[in-house]
Amino acid sequence: MSEKKSNEVTIKIVDTKENLIKLLEEKGFKKGNTFSLDDYYFIPNNIDLDKLSTREILSKAVIIRYITEGADVFQEITFKTKNIDENGNILSQDSINCYVKDIEEAKKLFKAIGYTEIMNIKENDIIYYKDKFELALKFVKNGDLLIEVETEENTKWDTIDNIIKIIEELNLPIEKNNYFIKKAEIELNKVLKRA
Repeated sequence: MSEKKSNEVTIKIVDTKENLIKLLEEKGFKKGNTFSLDDYYFIPNNIDLDKLSTREILSKAVIIRYITEGADVFQEITFKTKNIDENGNILSQDSINCYVKDIEEAKKLFKAIGYTEIMNIKENDIIYYKDKFELALKFVKNGDLLIEVETEENTKWDTIDNIIKIIEELNLPIEKNNYFIKKAEIELNKVLKRA
C-alpha cells in the first residue's frame, strides 16, 4: 500500500492532439512513458444520488484501476480525498493506493460489501518532459484532451502557483480560466445526465 500527498493542475486543451505534440516538441519537450488507465468507480449502494452533488458522490468513491504501461500491468484500489475551495480550486489532495493481483476479484469484493459500479473512465496518457518537468497528456475516451502536472517537492514546481506560472509561460493552447478540471466530475455528470 502506498500513500501520496501532492497537488495537481489539470487543464483542458483547446487544440488537436497532433498540434499540441508538435508545439511541445518545438519547445524542447521529449516523449516519455505512455500508459493507459481503465478506472472503475464504485460507490456505496446506500447513496441517494438525487440528494448529493456530483462532488459529494465522488468523495465516497473507490477507484479500481487497471494500468497498462508497455508490457507491464498494474492493478490497484485507490481512494482519493480532495480539499476544494468554493471557487473549485483544489487546495490539496491525498490518495491511498493498494495493489491487487486481480482487478476482477477486487470488483467482486466491493460488490459483496455493498458497493456498485457507477462509471468507467478510460484514457491513454503520454508523458512529455523537459529538464525534469513533466506534463501528462491525457486523452479521455469520448471526453476531453487534458494536461496534468503534479506538484513535486524541492523543485521549481513545488506549488500550484509555480505550476500555473510555468504553464502560462509555455503559452500552450489551453482554457486559461480553469486550472482545476475535474475529469471524474465531468464524466459522472454525463452518466447522471446533469448539466
